[in-house]
Amino acid sequence: MEPLITLKDIGRKYVIGSEIIHALKSVSLTINKGEFVALMGPSGSGKSTLMNILGCLDTPTKGEYILNGINVSHMTDNELAEVRNKEIGFVFQTFNLLPRNTALDNVALPLVYAGVNKVNRQARAKQTLENVGLGNRIDHKPNELSGGQRQRVAVARALINNPSIILADEPTGNLDTKTSIEIMGLIEDIHAKGNTIILVTHEEDIALHAHRIVRMRDGLIENDFANPNIHKVERHSAVVE
Repeated sequence: MEPLITLKDIGRKYVIGSEIIHALKSVSLTINKGEFVALMGPSGSGKSTLMNILGCLDTPTKGEYILNGINVSHMTDNELAEVRNKEIGFVFQTFNLLPRNTALDNVALPLVYAGVNKVNRQARAKQTLENVGLGNRIDHKPNELSGGQRQRVAVARALINNPSIILADEPTGNLDTKTSIEIMGLIEDIHAKGNTIILVTHEEDIALHAHRIVRMRDGLIENDFANPNIHKVERHSAVVE
């Protein structure tokens, strides 16, 4: 079976004034359907640039990116937007919810872009909010919800289109320890249902929830290994070596 994600010799450089910055030098990586991968690295390692490319928010300067059978390496912004809406669910550290919209409307938003009618949008959004434990909060606005509840809304929004991958960028960065554990439990549940998850984090204890850890340094992959401690945090399954 083809990998869900194939990166071949991906590079990304930025020209700032007279200086050329190589954010990614050469990254080759494959991720299979159903994997749970943590992307780690210090500030400036290239992990955010790599996440932007994986999420079709940016295109590489060199190399090839195949996502679910589609070569997205040289697409226009409009083509990338279409791929993003169909293939990728995002969960951000800052939640990125619309403040004046209810939880239901926030979750239904990607379906507006997908052209789904209002009745179906609302039914699907309600069901997805129930799936993340917020069925009783559908009419609440973000400022009426706790940080953990806001992140659950963001997770529901990421799931609404049944995307190929969920990209979670520091999803517990703004949460306290107890709430972080709850959100990681929710992400584990989502993975257990067969979703592919890529988690960007600088926190070791959060990365330990993933089955595979990819560490970056200076625009390169430093190492890429199956998580040996998975059974200590994982509730659903053990890694089969």
